[in-house]
Amino acid sequence: MSRSTLNVRAVNAEIRKAREAGAAAPTAAAATKGSAKDKPAAAAAPKGAGEIRIIGGTWKRTRLPVAQRPGLRPTPDRVRETLFNWLGQDLSGWRCLDAFAGTGALGLEAASRGAASVQVVESDAALVAQLHTLQQRLQATAVRVQRGDGIAALKQAAPASLDLVLLDPPFDSDFFAPALQAAAHAVRAEGFVYLEAPRAWADDELAAWDLAVHRHLKAGAVHAHLLRRVASD
Repeated sequence: MSRSTLNVRAVNAEIRKAREAGAAAPTAAAATKGSAKDKPAAAAAPKGAGEIRIIGGTWKRTRLPVAQRPGLRPTPDRVRETLFNWLGQDLSGWRCLDAFAGTGALGLEAASRGAASVQVVESDAALVAQLHTLQQRLQATAVRVQRGDGIAALKQAAPASLDLVLLDPPFDSDFFAPALQAAAHAVRAEGFVYLEAPRAWADDELAAWDLAVHRHLKAGAVHAHLLRRVASD
């Protein structure tokens, strides 16, 4: 056999070995990838409760925690911004009552804009504790946190003693009519009642309590109403 033939065979043998080694590498890599894929995924971090922010006034941009509580539905930033644009940015001297406080966003927004007194009423003990914490953190001396029934608190208010009543009842409740009746009793003739509801309320429905729609906004599933007293016959 000639030397050239031996050289060719040697070269072919080297090429064959190189091909076999190259084929083995992807197989090992594939095995490694497969074993990683078979590992259980890391548990997802628990979803945070969330937060909202005060839109304006002394505590502008202050973030408020939103607890994970059944039925808790904070008023969206956009809706609160519109409401206080309707009311004017300065609520100095106003007397307010937030009857279904929840996170306290509405009542604290009013206090941030100078309200002289803001009574925030909430029935849930955990939310009341959170409201007390916020009150102390903000040094909100004008805010009074009360655990209890918001409708009862409105009924206990002196007639025509409030400049602003804030009503944001649970959407699946039957609190709307009694809350409106109690608010109409408590608000002064030139005052306002804010109503947040899952549907629009018309003037003919509100006439029973001498209230009428002054402003209205629909944002998603929320209907925001600013109501005013009307002169009774």
